[in-house]
Amino acid sequence: MILKNIFRRKGRTLLTVLGISIGVAAIIGLGALAKGFEAGYSSMLSGSKADLLVSQPDALDISLSAIDEQVGQELAALSEVQTVSGMLEGFVQVEGSPFFFVFGYPLDSFLLDRFQILEGSPFDARSLKASDRAIWIGSAAAESLNKEVGDSLRLGDSLYKVVGIYQTGDPLEDSGSVLALEEAQILLGKPRQVSLFYILLKDPDLDERLITRVERRWPDLAISTTSDFLDNQITADVMQGYVWAIAGMAIIIGGVGMTNAQLMAVYERTREIGVLRAVGWSKARVLRMILVESIFIGLLGGAIGIAIGWFALFAFSDVFQMFGANTTSIGPDLLGQAALVVLTLGLAGGIYPAWRAAQLEPIEALRYEGGSSGSSVRRLPFGGMPVQSLWQRSTRTLLTLLAIALTVGSILTLESIVNGASAELESMISGSDAEIAIRQADIADTSLSAIDERIADRIAAMPEVRSASGMVMNAVMLPESGSFMLLLGYAPNEFAIQRFNIVEGQRLNSNHQIMIGVTIAEATGKDVGETMEISGQRFKIVGVFSTGVGWEDVSGVISLRDAQAFAGRPRKVTMLMVDVKDPRHTSALVEEINARFPEVHAAASGEFVEQMPDMQNADGILNGISVLAIIVGGLGVLNTMLMSILERTREIGVLRALGWSRRSVLSLILREALLLGLLGGGASIIVAFLLATSIQLIPIFGEAIQPEWTLSVFARAISIAVLLGLFGGLLPAYRATRLQPVEALRYE
Repeated sequence: MILKNIFRRKGRTLLTVLGISIGVAAIIGLGALAKGFEAGYSSMLSGSKADLLVSQPDALDISLSAIDEQVGQELAALSEVQTVSGMLEGFVQVEGSPFFFVFGYPLDSFLLDRFQILEGSPFDARSLKASDRAIWIGSAAAESLNKEVGDSLRLGDSLYKVVGIYQTGDPLEDSGSVLALEEAQILLGKPRQVSLFYILLKDPDLDERLITRVERRWPDLAISTTSDFLDNQITADVMQGYVWAIAGMAIIIGGVGMTNAQLMAVYERTREIGVLRAVGWSKARVLRMILVESIFIGLLGGAIGIAIGWFALFAFSDVFQMFGANTTSIGPDLLGQAALVVLTLGLAGGIYPAWRAAQLEPIEALRYEGGSSGSSVRRLPFGGMPVQSLWQRSTRTLLTLLAIALTVGSILTLESIVNGASAELESMISGSDAEIAIRQADIADTSLSAIDERIADRIAAMPEVRSASGMVMNAVMLPESGSFMLLLGYAPNEFAIQRFNIVEGQRLNSNHQIMIGVTIAEATGKDVGETMEISGQRFKIVGVFSTGVGWEDVSGVISLRDAQAFAGRPRKVTMLMVDVKDPRHTSALVEEINARFPEVHAAASGEFVEQMPDMQNADGILNGISVLAIIVGGLGVLNTMLMSILERTREIGVLRALGWSRRSVLSLILREALLLGLLGGGASIIVAFLLATSIQLIPIFGEAIQPEWTLSVFARAISIAVLLGLFGGLLPAYRATRLQPVEALRYE
């Protein structure tokens, strides 16, 4: 009976299932990415057969860890150690893709034994010349980039020759590349640095003794087993957080849609439920029937969503494999997560309609006349037919408005946060009195930028330039607060650091000192004169500052030299701020810098942020989420409007019998849909403010976020809401025009 009830309303069931499946597919796709990262790191570390790892403590990711290569030689000399190998990891731009993993190893490293060479030359330092610029690429990378042995491959602004194709069985490594350590250090701008040291012991029982010796000898480094190191990596945890955020949105938006559909089913089946109650069905049995129907629809949507997610991973395998994700990433835990979402959705969406059905009295239900909501609502003293129609069906209208508000409000919140980050970056640059900002050219992310100070000196020496000030950017974990902190490096005597408003203490005047933002000072309880330990290094707090820029107030500022050493990038800066003697010559100077120094990308301070790869990537993600939200939200509106047409079949028949043309009926339904969209757009602004405020309440992280509400943000919200109305109203309006008056008047 349950299956019969569901499939006799095929159109409504299909729309409800489709809305659920899209949300589940997003969970599967993002979850596969998170699992791919986690499995890739796990395979890379555990497959090394190493007993212990040495890294920079509290680094946010392996790619941000930096240790002096010289430490490896000293580790190898310890009596407990059999052999040591360094590894440098990072990612760069490659042909057509912003993220391509690079792994640098010494070519005599024991770690390379797990790389199976399928084609080309083995890892052999003796057979290669320094001028070869050789690169080995994984089998998945070779397939996606369409490369063979002997081909050239451009990474960033450097050209390499593919000398071999390997396979390890780890999707993350097989989608990346291997370089000689020296080449990787040059490419990633980290000379004489490694991300990790892998240690192979003479006897595994010596691990505790070696750990004690290393901690005593190098207190600024962390030594651990591979399993302990993996537990401290947060990249996969961050992505898993995104998965649960998407899951939460899917439950809320899908649950509203489910409630709407099931509520309409209850109205439509009022007489049927009355008959069941009259022949002896209890309230509990009716409630159970409607609830099981909701859960079944949720499970059906979940199954289709899993299939869509699997197909997306398969169809776009070239993109997903770059991040170590593929169809095999859909494991039992991810399937269990999807099942939990759809079960929650089915319960949340079905509980009210089921309760409503159980409360129907048999006599009243049997008197129900089809084609109405089953309730009499007083007309509003204002508004035309579209307003009155929505008001007469207030429960369904409110549910649909809630779905639109949540959908569009989420988009609005994300856009305001992205706009706020962009505005704060512009404020940072303009606040430094810089007319021009410069980063490294052809990079996937600004944090990877590494400009040689020799280039900075040549730019500073240009006759049009008054001064050039470098800045280094990094990020670290703060175990004492359980959050992160941005670490910025400035030269104490240059103009860019003057913008930091000191509220307590003084500015930097030497190395091994730090100024901290007011937010960090409050979170950690640190005062001027105390010391702060960051990744095993101690800095004396000389000042507390406030700039009004949220993410800077969760930062620490150290000297440029300290920051370069911390990031493993000596004589390199992330960004360069240029103070021009005559601002009228800014445009010409930008063109001259870009022409003379192809290694960098210069832009006027007002245009620099929008040209950052970070912002372009954020816009791409935002657009993707917007399209997804329009589809899911549009399906909800479509379902609502189709239910409205079905419910008002007699009413439309009367209007047609009274002489209304098909065009008039079409206009009426479209106006209702657009009004629904506009009201939802207005409600979405309230939802967005509430969401943004909630995010800002998160300690440290939330305080770094300063949403910016502009007219363009609100215009986008209203535009999306109108699109939702149009998308959801066109088909129902067309169906309404096809109703024949005689048949419509006979509708029960």
